[in-house]
Amino acid sequence: MKIGVHPNNLHLRLARLWPGAFADLQPIFVSYAEGRDTAALLESGDIDLGGTGSTPPIEADTRGLGVEYIAAPAPRPANGAIFVRRDSSIGSVAELKGRRISLIDGSFHTYLLARSLEGEGLSLPDVERVESGARDALADLLEGRVDAWVAMSPRLEKALERDDVRLIVRCGAAIPNRSLFWTLQRNGLSATETRAIVSELSRIGSEIAADPRAAARLLASGDRGGSGDRGGTDIDAWEKVVRSRDFTVFPIDDEIIAEQQEEADTLLRHGHFAKPIVLKRPETTR
Repeated sequence: MKIGVHPNNLHLRLARLWPGAFADLQPIFVSYAEGRDTAALLESGDIDLGGTGSTPPIEADTRGLGVEYIAAPAPRPANGAIFVRRDSSIGSVAELKGRRISLIDGSFHTYLLARSLEGEGLSLPDVERVESGARDALADLLEGRVDAWVAMSPRLEKALERDDVRLIVRCGAAIPNRSLFWTLQRNGLSATETRAIVSELSRIGSEIAADPRAAARLLASGDRGGSGDRGGTDIDAWEKVVRSRDFTVFPIDDEIIAEQQEEADTLLRHGHFAKPIVLKRPETTR
């Protein structure tokens, strides 16, 4: 099984380094740059399984690719936030109207921003979204090229320790922010394979929770296959990240699909999607 690994999915990033991970599935771990590439790699057959935030699989479904959800960890309320400069006149999300916001557009950043704006009677077209990509988004914020920055782990934890930026909203106040493990129906994973994936993700998650220091050590050492932390995060900082999230994994159920449907409907309201989609419940997915 070809399992995709990108830097921002810590569960699969650690699985690549974890002893015996997915052994029964004869894994081939395939490195790639970022979660938004997952759908294209699944479509081309370069990977059989990917893990991303909540938005990329919805993006894939809007393209008619036929997403099959497999599993999801617990929500990650601490993994996303919106920052402004300490000396900014922006005091709340309501004051983001007309401002330039740095984010990875088409990731959970878009949903976090949309829900945060919606709570103040605003929508995505009320702000200017600036794609951060591989740019140094923190430098863009501090040097005034953008007015706000949507951040995630591990840079988020570093930002919280700085005195030149200020937090205006935390992820858990706006969205569940789960990771999703998914494939495409066309890839034809069997029921046996999907059960094995859920079982292995759960086992690895339990072992990470039991020894977060070991997980932090692996993340800090970097993945020679290309998924290492480009920000140079040390072991202590990674341990804070690992301890801040719940690595428990659940098979896909109606509650998780309902969360995804709510996100799809929200992004449609904000004009991010051009047409509605109806996500399939687990019993009708295959």
